[in-house]
Amino acid sequence: MIKHHPKFALLKSFVDGDLPASLAAGIAIHADMCPICQQKVAHLTEQVAEASFEQDLFHSAPILGNESLSETSEMNFDDIISQITATDDIAPAKIIADERLITFKGMQYSLPHTLHNMDLGRTAQIGKLSRTRINLGEGEIHTNLLHIGPGGSIPEHTHKGFELTLLLAGTFADEQGEYVAGDFIMLDKRHQHQPATEHGCLCYTVANDALHFTQGINKLLNPIGAFIY
Repeated sequence: MIKHHPKFALLKSFVDGDLPASLAAGIAIHADMCPICQQKVAHLTEQVAEASFEQDLFHSAPILGNESLSETSEMNFDDIISQITATDDIAPAKIIADERLITFKGMQYSLPHTLHNMDLGRTAQIGKLSRTRINLGEGEIHTNLLHIGPGGSIPEHTHKGFELTLLLAGTFADEQGEYVAGDFIMLDKRHQHQPATEHGCLCYTVANDALHFTQGINKLLNPIGAFIY
């Protein structure tokens, strides 16, 4: 059962269209997996639509003069129908692939629909970690598919910036407990953890700065930090 969800403010920013593509995609994927957040997003979207409609109605009111709202609505509806039927050139419907698969070290995963049309880079590997960059062109914000093989872990670390980890498949655990597919985990410099997985997992990750390792000789762990970020 999913226990970790985006905060309300993040959901509101998602509905308002104020998030970068990387975080917006993360929320869209989570909402597809989580009925609770799906309902929240639908409710917020409805509120935004109602507010937008009322605002448009308010701004158009002075133009109406003595013309009734019903007459104007009927006129607009007729105009819309005329535009739709003005041409016989109908664009063919786009066929959306039902499945997009990705494989890490012999383990195959089906990607969420939100990621189907995103440009994926080549897969790189270091130990039991595999990473495929998702090329969104967001500068310092890096987005990845991160796979941790069975028995793998990431050394104990904290974060210089923010880090979103959305678990797509499998499970992993840290000092706070176990995470399952759909869990939306938002961390920053206040958090310190060491994720580990028994059977392997696939994560969607977004970060705007490198990890800061808190154990061992940091210089020796820098390649892992750069790899994950």
